[in-house]
Parts: sequence; C-alpha cells; structure tokens
Amino acid sequence: MTPDKPKTITQVSFLGFADAPPEDPLFKEAYDCAKYLAKNGITIINGGGPGVMRAASEGARAGGGKTIGVTFYPKDIATFEGRDQENPLDKEIVTKNYLERTLKLLEMGQCYVFFKGGTGTLSEFGMAWGLAKLYLGHHKPLILYGRFWENIMSAILANMRIRAEATHVYKIVENPKQALEAIHQFEAMYRHPDHPFTKAEAPFQF
Repeated sequence: MTPDKPKTITQVSFLGFADAPPEDPLFKEAYDCAKYLAKNGITIINGGGPGVMRAASEGARAGGGKTIGVTFYPKDIATFEGRDQENPLDKEIVTKNYLERTLKLLEMGQCYVFFKGGTGTLSEFGMAWGLAKLYLGHHKPLILYGRFWENIMSAILANMRIRAEATHVYKIVENPKQALEAIHQFEAMYRHPDHPFTKAEAPFQF
C-alpha cells in the first residue's frame, strides 16, 4: 500500500460577511464548511470578528480543529466590526491596522474560502485573486463558496479584461465536501511534475 503524500494545504483563511448573525443561512454555511475542513485536519484562519469569522471558528471547534484569528483594534473607524469576544480563537495575532490585517490573513492562509460578503470581502478577494494570477504556479488558490459566484465571475469576465490564466486559480463550490475536494485538486496540481504552472517565476511561498 502506497503511503499518503503529505498535505500541501493545512491552513485555510475564511473570508466573508461580518454582519451575518447566527440565524443567517450564511453563518451556517461557514460553520459547516469550517467544521468539515477541521475534521480533515485543516486549521481555520479568520479575522477574529463576528459573522462568517465567528462561524468559522465555532465550526472548526465543533470539528475538533484549531483556529487562528488575525485581528486589529481600530480607533476612529465607525463601520469596522473589530474583535468579537464570542469568536473562540486558539491563537490571536494582533495587527496594527486594517491593511496589515488583510495582508496577514493572505500570508497565513495557504488557500482562501470566500463566502458572500461586502466591500471588505471584495477587497480581500481582489487582492487574493491578483496575487494568485501574478504568482501563477506558486499561487495560493481561491475557493468561491456559493453558486452566486457564477454570476459574479461571469459578469467580471464579460466586462473586464481578464487573462485566461487568471481563471485557473479558483474553483466555485456549494458545499463542504466540494470545498475539500477542491483543496485536494489544487494539491494534486501542485504535485504534478508536468503542470504548466510550475514554470512561473517569483513564487509567492506558503
């Protein structure tokens, strides 16, 4: 029997709407996905706030996994949610400002799961997608959770000037099992010696 190859992706950043209450179906989606990934040995990273972030931590805990929160404590920012003390983190990393927090979330995650969100989620998605395209072959993949992403990506591809290779770095899924399968597919792509992305320069390292 051939031993399993070591996992490439062991830490995943969850990003999405901060204002989703526990009774919101979006909260349950993030909870269920985090729980499923945690059961399969993946550490869940989030921004330490409420909504999707809290759901991710609670789901990871229910799945017997670990969570890391990347937070900052804002001053004079009226519309930023900040740290949610009900978000159960195993480890908290405190940053100095919103930009540093975003970069740390992107740095620590080896893969990103994007749920429905607002302007903050869009900015994180745009930066993650841009980095993945720049460092193609050494990139950190994106998982877009929910079929609504099909309409969003179709509109972007129809109206913006997106290179074809930029569409290779993400997968759209609609349940936790598909999210894990997407992670395994991305891992297989990295390991394959003939994968065309392996010749990309300037690696964005895990």
